[in-house]
Amino acid sequence: MMALPFYQKHHQHYDRAYRHKELQSTLSQYQKEEKRKSAVYSHGSTAYTRGSAAYRHGSAAAYGHESAAYSHGSAAYDHESAAQSRRSAAYSLGSESLSKMSSAYDHESAAQSRRSAAYSLGSESLSKMSSAYDHESAAQSRRSAAYSLGSEAYSHGLKDSNIMIEDRSYKLSPKAKRAKQSLFSEEKENKAIDYVVPVFTGRQVYVSGITDTEEERIKESAAYIARRNLFATGEGISATRVATSSSTEEQHEKKSRKVAIRESAERLALKKTLEETEEFHRKLNEDKLLHAPEFVIKPRSHTVWEKQNVKLHCTVTGWPEPRLTWYKNNVPINVHTHPGKYFIESRYGMHSLEINKCDFEDTAQYRASAMNVKGELSAYASLVVKRYKGEFDASYFHAGTVTMPLSFGVTPHGYASKFEIHFVDKFEVTFGREGETMSLGCTVIIHPDIKRFHPEIQWYRNGVLITPSKWVQMHWSGERATLTLAHANKEDEGLYTLRVVMGDYYEQYSGYVFVRDADAEMPGAPASPLDVECLDANKDYVIISWKQPAVDGGSPILGYFIDKCEVGTTHWTQCNETPVKFARFPVTGLIEGRSYIFRVRAVNKAGISIPSRVSEPVAALDPSDRARLRSHPSAPWTGQIIVTEEEPAEGVVPGPPSDLHVIEATKNYVVLSWKPPGERGHEGVMYFVEKCTAGTENWQRVNTEIPVKSPRFAVFDLAEGKSYRFRVRCCNSAGIGEPSEATEATVVGDKLDIPKVPGRIIPTRNTDTSVVVTWTESKDAKELVGYYVEASIAGSGHWEPSNNNPVKGTRFICHGLLTGENYIFRVRAVNAAGLSEYSQESEAIEVKAAIGGGLLHAAPSPPYDITVLESVRDSMVLGWKQPKIIGGAEITGYYVNYREVIDGVPGKWNEANIKPVSERAYRIHNLKENMVYQFQVAAANLAGVGTPSPPTRSFKCEEWTIAVPGPPHDLLCTEVRKDSLVLLWKPPVYIGRNPVTGYYVDVKETEATDEHWRSVNEKPIANKFLKVSGLKEGVSYLFRVRATNQAGVGKPSDTTDPVIAETRPGTKEMEVDVDDNGVISLNFECDQMSPDSKFVWSKNYEPIEDESRLAFDAKGGKSKAAFKDLGEDDLGIYSCAVTDTDGVSSSYTVDEEEMKRLLALSHEHKFPTVPLKSELAAELLEKGQVRFWLQAEKLSGNAKVNFVFNDKEIVNGEKYKMKVDHNTGLIEMIMDKIEDNDEGTYTFQLQDGKATNQSSLVLIGDVFKKLQNEADFQRQEWFRKQGPHFVEYLGWEVTADCNVLLKCKVANIKKETHIVWYKDGREIMVDEEHDFKDGVCTLLISEFSKKDAGNYEVILKDDRGKDKSKLKLVEAAFADLMNEVCRKIAVSATELKIQSTAEGIRLFSFVNYYLEDLMVSWLHNDAKIKYTDRVKTGVTGEQIWLQINEPTPQDKGKYIMELFDGKTTHTRKLDLSGQAFDEACVEFQRLKQAAVAERNRARILGGLPDVVTIQEGKALNLTCNVWGDPVPEVTWLKNEKPLTADAHCILKYESGKSASFTMTGVNTIDSGRYGILVKNKYGTETSDFTVIVTPATAQIGMVMHDADVQGPNLNTMTIAKRKKATATSNYHNEGEKEDFVKPHAEEIIATEETPDPNEILIVEEGDDRDGSGQAVKETDVKSTVPEIILHPTGSLIRQGEKSEETNT
Repeated sequence: MMALPFYQKHHQHYDRAYRHKELQSTLSQYQKEEKRKSAVYSHGSTAYTRGSAAYRHGSAAAYGHESAAYSHGSAAYDHESAAQSRRSAAYSLGSESLSKMSSAYDHESAAQSRRSAAYSLGSESLSKMSSAYDHESAAQSRRSAAYSLGSEAYSHGLKDSNIMIEDRSYKLSPKAKRAKQSLFSEEKENKAIDYVVPVFTGRQVYVSGITDTEEERIKESAAYIARRNLFATGEGISATRVATSSSTEEQHEKKSRKVAIRESAERLALKKTLEETEEFHRKLNEDKLLHAPEFVIKPRSHTVWEKQNVKLHCTVTGWPEPRLTWYKNNVPINVHTHPGKYFIESRYGMHSLEINKCDFEDTAQYRASAMNVKGELSAYASLVVKRYKGEFDASYFHAGTVTMPLSFGVTPHGYASKFEIHFVDKFEVTFGREGETMSLGCTVIIHPDIKRFHPEIQWYRNGVLITPSKWVQMHWSGERATLTLAHANKEDEGLYTLRVVMGDYYEQYSGYVFVRDADAEMPGAPASPLDVECLDANKDYVIISWKQPAVDGGSPILGYFIDKCEVGTTHWTQCNETPVKFARFPVTGLIEGRSYIFRVRAVNKAGISIPSRVSEPVAALDPSDRARLRSHPSAPWTGQIIVTEEEPAEGVVPGPPSDLHVIEATKNYVVLSWKPPGERGHEGVMYFVEKCTAGTENWQRVNTEIPVKSPRFAVFDLAEGKSYRFRVRCCNSAGIGEPSEATEATVVGDKLDIPKVPGRIIPTRNTDTSVVVTWTESKDAKELVGYYVEASIAGSGHWEPSNNNPVKGTRFICHGLLTGENYIFRVRAVNAAGLSEYSQESEAIEVKAAIGGGLLHAAPSPPYDITVLESVRDSMVLGWKQPKIIGGAEITGYYVNYREVIDGVPGKWNEANIKPVSERAYRIHNLKENMVYQFQVAAANLAGVGTPSPPTRSFKCEEWTIAVPGPPHDLLCTEVRKDSLVLLWKPPVYIGRNPVTGYYVDVKETEATDEHWRSVNEKPIANKFLKVSGLKEGVSYLFRVRATNQAGVGKPSDTTDPVIAETRPGTKEMEVDVDDNGVISLNFECDQMSPDSKFVWSKNYEPIEDESRLAFDAKGGKSKAAFKDLGEDDLGIYSCAVTDTDGVSSSYTVDEEEMKRLLALSHEHKFPTVPLKSELAAELLEKGQVRFWLQAEKLSGNAKVNFVFNDKEIVNGEKYKMKVDHNTGLIEMIMDKIEDNDEGTYTFQLQDGKATNQSSLVLIGDVFKKLQNEADFQRQEWFRKQGPHFVEYLGWEVTADCNVLLKCKVANIKKETHIVWYKDGREIMVDEEHDFKDGVCTLLISEFSKKDAGNYEVILKDDRGKDKSKLKLVEAAFADLMNEVCRKIAVSATELKIQSTAEGIRLFSFVNYYLEDLMVSWLHNDAKIKYTDRVKTGVTGEQIWLQINEPTPQDKGKYIMELFDGKTTHTRKLDLSGQAFDEACVEFQRLKQAAVAERNRARILGGLPDVVTIQEGKALNLTCNVWGDPVPEVTWLKNEKPLTADAHCILKYESGKSASFTMTGVNTIDSGRYGILVKNKYGTETSDFTVIVTPATAQIGMVMHDADVQGPNLNTMTIAKRKKATATSNYHNEGEKEDFVKPHAEEIIATEETPDPNEILIVEEGDDRDGSGQAVKETDVKSTVPEIILHPTGSLIRQGEKSEETNT
């Protein structure tokens, strides 16, 4: 066999490239000589570009739009590619990147320069290796050499490389780029020009656009270099880019001889390769070169005015050349029947239809149909002819014209005042399936019939007027109105209304149309979505919405895929990588000005649905541009919009956008919307979107590479449940503007909730096949789309949708139901977020007419899965499955037909049986050996014989000789539950060479592949049934059975129908019952029976033929199988099935253990006993009485009880009290007092009708003694409780204040009851008498300590008796209490605080009170503090402190106070560092200085009197001591003015300690307020006194002699005086100390320093004679006895008393 070319060896189907859509011509039409010519063919016309006409300075031709190569196979080389042309043919595998700058393509022109390579027809089949050669004769010679060697086979061989190119390029460029069109003028011919690299994706070949960025150009160039290195290792050839043609020539000159020899060798190898390829293709099947028609340019729709001409154009390719026919409304156009009206032209694949002088009748849909031997393809265009307003054509009143439109509003006056419109042959409720063509029609009779007037026919769907489209076609024949749905979809489902309008009158008729889902492409896949719409379209963005389907395929829908397709192409692109659940999705990345259509597919775990109906086309335009286009309706929509942009003026940096907000947020994406900025210049703006996590300012740009044009943007890849903020920046050529204001934090998640469940589903009878269902709407539903209604035959568990298009409202008529069946219904709501849960199921309703009606039967559907079970020479055994629809009546039998098949031609059908067979297996006799037969089976019931099954495949009648058995048959699944079912089957008819020894049962999930079959049983089973357990609820399964014998395992049976593991509502299980007579029976109940249903009992799933052991009885919906004598022969599995139901069945297994249990229960019923809840028992009562009791399950009113003690009956009396409660079954006997002679056995004997029972209790030995002791104790306790007593004995607790509370709870207290407390036998005197409030007595011990240890006792007593309780608080008990007290104290400790003192810093904490048992320790920086004179600890009252004198920086750190309560260590912590330490030190220094100032300030030690009254002429002498360091200055004042010493007033200040004031011969003018002021640098102090001088003749009011006061020897008195001290401005007052606040939450408390204990307190004494005290001396020349006159309000302090001081 001839070897394949090197570039074809990796591909088996390399010839597919010949059928590519862009390579439509075959090579057999053209000769090799034509390929060598340089002329360019384009469908018969030749054109040359501007670049080929101008061959300036020998440079390479500059290619523009027209000079580009026409097809994907053509390629133009840049300046560098000329040097490699001769060996470039070897690059055919990867030649889409041969030029470093990439090739330029153009499908609009077929021109090329004189130096371009030869092209085939239209350049479509030219090889990718054709080259453009430049620069004079040197390049021309290379071109000629290359063509002489290889061009003969270019068109034939290199064309096949497209598949290889396609596959390889797909890996390199997974996403196609659209080519940008560029115009290059002649003035730019010397500039380096970027060409495009052809990039291919999938089966469609797309051309990459001119790269936008330098990065993309580098990537494309690198791809070319990588491919080049795979096939050649050029040496000495420069691949760099050269700017001018002269430099290119110099580059070529450098080629070495070695390189030239290599190129020559490669040229020879290429020639050999091409010859092999050409030889191979000569052997190809010519039919593979043919391809179906393809519209390159489709006809365009037009809207024109009347009497205008219009021309429809299209271009078609295909081989053989297609024949094109034009149609109007699906009727071929004949130019001969309408001369001058139509002109049809066809030339070189271009076809046109011209319509002259269009009139209103030309408004129609036109179709161009192209056909050849490979197929037919059509393209459609619509023509709308508009009439000027006000114009009226009288010809429309003549018969035979089109219907007068309703807009005329004409009422036929004079003919009739009202029209009568009747509908005949009306369309009824219609059922269809997706993809089918449906037609609705109705004959209309109008009276009176006026020929000139024609009705206007209108069709409505759900109240919305329907307009003709490619999906809907309407026709009016003059009598019959027809609506045709060309390709029905679920969107077409609804209530259709035909309205016939005659002038001002109309009549209408309605009927519902149901459209079922099309069959899924893969089993279990969901139905397709519907109503795909485009919302909020903008320049590069559109939101797609749809409705969720009603059918999910058996598993939940995981989400949806959205596909887009550009109008004019057939290439669909998936928009989202992962499925989205929300029924709205933003599609971004659209190209402005282009139109798109969209579709949606649903996906579940089984697969993907078929696509939805495509949406209407939508253009990616700014809304304002779209509005302008809509304002010109005369311009027909072509599906494409060309957008041109003017050169902008000088740029202005745009401002920030405004009104940025989130318009939609789901868990998959967030959609932003904003308004363009007001300041943006004259050019357009684009936008960058930024995001950041809420609470941060870490902004990230979302669209990093390409800015968006629309003021909308969808942000993906957000974390669900996380909050984000967004902002937008504008940009243009001038730069990027400032960001907008950020949005509020947005949580990623679905904002729209799934609707709530509808309620109150009420079905109502309607007709024999329909039911009206009503419900209450979902509460708080937002954006509700509608409701889906589902129906199910009661008990079947199989639900079918009643509507496939959501209905609005709360009422729906469910059609297509089976008459006589009981149906249940459920409803669920749907919105964009999803479908709600199902509502509760309605009550079952029988389908029949609301008035009258009865049960109707129908013939059954065909049997299916017909197979051959055995074949011998003259007979064959067939098996089949029961019909899925039995027609409402039990199947009475089956009829089998057969026919011979000779040479593939079937003969006539023959009846195999005249009488129906009841089994689903039948042997057909009298067949011919080795003859081929086909079979069919029909089922029959009371309604008749149903439709026969389709003919089976052909079977040959021959003797089976295989050793293994044939397949089992008639498989049946019964007793289906959520985790199990029972599989039944019948043995194979053909058993093989040996008997069947067992069976294997296989199972797999319905959606799984055949590799997933697994055996349920590891070893073969002999039974023909098996219970399969371990199923997953809700999963669909398939089963099959294989028989085995000694030879091996035979062929598996046909699989069962899919069975879902679920327990259907209303399922009941079989129950076993034993009646009062001991009869054992199995009972089964069914509430889903029809009138024809029957109970069928079986044992081990075989019919019960011997009824001698069982008795059967059925009443209503219940059946009972009673055992006559249950024994070992009755062991087995008993099952009951109900016919004419959806598989209602159940079973019960009677094994040996169950048989024994049932027999024992039967014996109990035959010989009954009184059932007991509890046996005889004894318990003690409150008074020490003994209660004997038992309880029976139930007792009748006639029950009797005998009470027996030691075989003697005892009766009711003083010692024994008996009681029987027949209602509760409680029997009791109370013994008043248990004594020694009561030891023995007690028995209660019961009799209730036939039932008897007894129970005994033995009380002897230790058991009796224990009961007797407990009874005595209980008796004593009862007597104790007759007086005051303790309910809870004495105990203790520690209060929150760390006090100990002794308490006990008492009862039976009265006013006279006394309570006395004792400790260690000594009564504790309590101040107040206890009032026993709440029955609690307490004794509070404050500040509990060791001295409180001891034995405590409390006594209650009154005239009824007394009770006491003791509590020992010694040793361990006292230790436990102390630990708890210490714990409470430790817990009460406040947080550590800081206090600055004059000595240093004090850390302290307060406790409720302090105990020595509470161990206190301090830590500094986690190290134990060693106490010194500088650092010491102590306790003052409730304060625990640590004093740090003269603190240093080493004292900074963390301090911990540990309180150990004996068990647990409690800590309080404080950080004495930083600002806290600094501020404490500052306060310490202040207090220290204040203490020094206080000690050394000037002060008056002796007080002066407040008031001195003296007679005129007397001498006054006052003396006081002063102190201060330094020595203070002394100033005397009179009336607050300094007093100057003179002869009358003598002032003395001695030794800095004593100051005296002497006034000789006082007179009245000396009266006044005097004072002394002492002052030094630390402060001042004043002392004031008043001197009153009375006349000599005045009576002295109060004279006090020395003897009266001090005794006869004393002549001085010390009078206390209040002094005022004032500190200097250099120091703070005490009030200022109180305002000192530390910054750390009151950690530092500044207080006045405690007086120095070393300070000498000055005490005034009466015998002070040396001037240390103050004395008032009064001298009189006449008397030596001093007198002191005191003011009545003055204060006299005797000697020895301390005067008052107020220190500052």
